[in-house]
Amino acid sequence: MWCPREKRLDFSRLKQIRQECRVNKRVVVWSNGTFDLLHLGHARSLELARQLGDMLIVGINSDRSVKAYKGSSRPILTENERAGMVAALECVDYVTIFDDDTPSEILRILQPDIHCKGAEYAPPHGRPVPEQAIVEAYGGRIEYLPLVPGLSTTAILQRIHNQDIGS
Repeated sequence: MWCPREKRLDFSRLKQIRQECRVNKRVVVWSNGTFDLLHLGHARSLELARQLGDMLIVGINSDRSVKAYKGSSRPILTENERAGMVAALECVDYVTIFDDDTPSEILRILQPDIHCKGAEYAPPHGRPVPEQAIVEAYGGRIEYLPLVPGLSTTAILQRIHNQDIGS
């Protein structure tokens, strides 16, 4: 599957790059998500994430993990299509697809300096962050990125559904 500038990497290559960054004292930022029907909110969040460090790695949830989390009608786009779209963004350095329900294991191994989450996870009233203990255990930190109101794949799908699509 096509992916711009060879940005899509397998896990073993990402581990090598992470080690090189440690040696060269480069700050690695991680963000992850479904990124189904990429929209302006995704792009803005990833741009903000990239500004926090020297390199942005984005984890894309596999089709299997999206179905488990969001139901059988999702994702709309395949994991390869979603990875290609995210990789096409200038602010993204590397993309990988992971099959776990949470990014906990990949974070435990890669140990990015900063793990980005959307503001809906921000304390004190945000949703739980299952990987928080892992990030804190290796000395990383979690940054909460602002959301763009009204922009979500679910909201876009609802708008499409509500439109009168004539012939």
